[in-house]
Amino acid sequence: MQIFGVDIGGSGIKGAPVDLDEGTLAQERCKVLTPHPATPDGVADGVKQVIDHFGWTGPVGLTFPGVVTGGATVRTAANVDKSWIDTDARALFGGKLGGLPVTVVNDADAAGVAEMQFGAGRDRRGTVILLTFGTGIGSAVFVDGVLVPNTELGHLELNGHDAETRASSKAKDDHDLSWQQWAHRVQKYLAHVEMLFSPELFIIGGGVSRKSDKFLHLIEGIEAEIVPAQLQNNAGIVGAAMRAAQEGRGRQGRG
Repeated sequence: MQIFGVDIGGSGIKGAPVDLDEGTLAQERCKVLTPHPATPDGVADGVKQVIDHFGWTGPVGLTFPGVVTGGATVRTAANVDKSWIDTDARALFGGKLGGLPVTVVNDADAAGVAEMQFGAGRDRRGTVILLTFGTGIGSAVFVDGVLVPNTELGHLELNGHDAETRASSKAKDDHDLSWQQWAHRVQKYLAHVEMLFSPELFIIGGGVSRKSDKFLHLIEGIEAEIVPAQLQNNAGIVGAAMRAAQEGRGRQGRG
């Protein structure tokens, strides 16, 4: 079974059809740059461009880099234009895509769902926290495999600052930090999250997961196991498609 997944990030919008039996992309993904400012209409145009690239006409799952409640309403917009707040994202994207069935989910939650099903969190019990390091820091918290949605742990305070302004991969680039310097910041952030939640496992996702060999070994003093995301930067695409398929089954059940 294939469903289309789209991952909307602060820097790029990427998507592809997803093989839900394998948890892999069925075709090479298409990526376009996120517009700046990242307004609802501008982002929706980018999403349409990605989907039109494949000529897709079925259900679509989309991630959003902020809190999404009720499967539709955007509540926060830290790394996109503030005009997103209170937008009905399902109606916006559905209209732009000509009425295709649309599911919208927090980006890190989508990545976490994919990693728990197909990746580094598979068959893991207890408390597992996936953290995506990119334009910001996204989080997905699972307890015995069950998601606690919209946690947004990237906005915890760290040394008087929003944590993601200090320890995201964007912060690494903005401040021209070495891997050692950045790993030290990530270590302080992980220690703070560990103090609050005592997880058994941290999964490190986002684009930086492809370069885990450059920094994971530099992080010390964390009791939890720390591993890179196995689906790497495709996790959001896969998780978005998974949620769309789940919602589609729910609609059929109600029908």
